[in-house]
Amino acid sequence: MERAEAPVLTVEADAVRVEARLRAGRVECPDCGGVLAPWGWARHRVLRDARGVVRVRPRRARCAGCGGSHVLLPVFMLVRRVDLADVIGSALAWKAAGAGARTIAAALGRPVDTVRGWLRRFGRRAEHVRVYFTVLLVDTGPDPIPPAASVSVFADAVSAVVGAWKAAASRWPDIGEVSPWQLAAATSRGRLLSPAWP
Repeated sequence: MERAEAPVLTVEADAVRVEARLRAGRVECPDCGGVLAPWGWARHRVLRDARGVVRVRPRRARCAGCGGSHVLLPVFMLVRRVDLADVIGSALAWKAAGAGARTIAAALGRPVDTVRGWLRRFGRRAEHVRVYFTVLLVDTGPDPIPPAASVSVFADAVSAVVGAWKAAASRWPDIGEVSPWQLAAATSRGRLLSPAWP
């Protein structure tokens, strides 16, 4: 039986700015709209990016209104994944372009089984991901053009993620600092590869 995932709220990557916003009462509870306040820390995590290791200890926050607690997950993380969202996203993009798991694993320096796991999980959820991000693209873009169908639902889902990111960047230029896969992590609350999302 799979362990229940902790309630997560995705926040910006800069921990100092997140802490300042949290202490100033400027982080909203995603459940009730109340104000979140500092409430300890989640466990330390050692993650991998393209160049090495990233050490993170996410902040926990508790809502003054509903009493719910949340782990404040930096936008570059996905729930239950050791690799950063951009690493996994690059693997998904290569697969959409026709690369195989062994080629992707060699390029990323990751075990083939790990990469296959990402690809299978995303592939099982691809239609849901495609629909979710196409709706986000249409709702966000000032003059949205949904991506045309391609060779596979997998590739269509990847195109929808990138399209939603472009639509968001055209409306909010500051979002350009966030990659398409960080946007996907943020909008999915870190659960892009989780079976229960969306």
